[in-house]
Amino acid sequence: MVDAKQIRTIIGVIGNVVSFGLFFSPMPTFWRIYKKKSVEEFQPYPYVATMMNCMLWVFYGLPVVHKDSILVTTINGVGMGFEAFYITVFLIYCGSVKNFRRNITLCLVAEVIAVAGIVLITLFAIKDAAIKQTFVGVICDVFNIAMYGAPSLVIKKVVQTRSVEYMPFWLSFVSFVNACIWTSYSLIYKLDLYVLISNGLGTLLCASQLIVYGLYFKATPKDKTEKPSEIEIPASGRV
Repeated sequence: MVDAKQIRTIIGVIGNVVSFGLFFSPMPTFWRIYKKKSVEEFQPYPYVATMMNCMLWVFYGLPVVHKDSILVTTINGVGMGFEAFYITVFLIYCGSVKNFRRNITLCLVAEVIAVAGIVLITLFAIKDAAIKQTFVGVICDVFNIAMYGAPSLVIKKVVQTRSVEYMPFWLSFVSFVNACIWTSYSLIYKLDLYVLISNGLGTLLCASQLIVYGLYFKATPKDKTEKPSEIEIPASGRV
């Protein structure tokens, strides 16, 4: 007989696989950058932001903050590796474009300082375990919801142009599946409120993106293609 804890673990493993796919999804972009030896109009900031998101969730999943959430730590640890690779490619091929090297470096330093501050406050200033979980969980939720909501930034453009050429369907679809899986994970065996909040809202945000896509898909001329500079939004393995 499979108990609730085992079911939760199975769902978490499935969530890891789907999240891995999301982390991997920008790879064609970076293969293109490698072949052209130029970042063109692609932006590094979504990947820098995703790195911050991953670092926070790695910490959240550790036993010192939340017990029984090691699968949250593992997939976000993998995500940090992916984002480090993507950012490195940007640093190699950006040349002097828009001071990317300086800006990326400053952003990364700021992120490390911010995460270090959160870790120190959690470990040494907060004694109550429940408050630790709330403190880190709320911060993680803010970043995670922003990640899920990023594709919604193009909804206004879709409505104005009556075209979905600027909306990445597969990113929204896989993000929707990912959010559903992690929402289920958060509800089984032990309630994980903060995984539930961000992924529950993420499910609604992704569903709204898919609804808009469905409404305007037929109105989009078939010769239209997605423009890379318009759709460069974070494709992170959100948890």
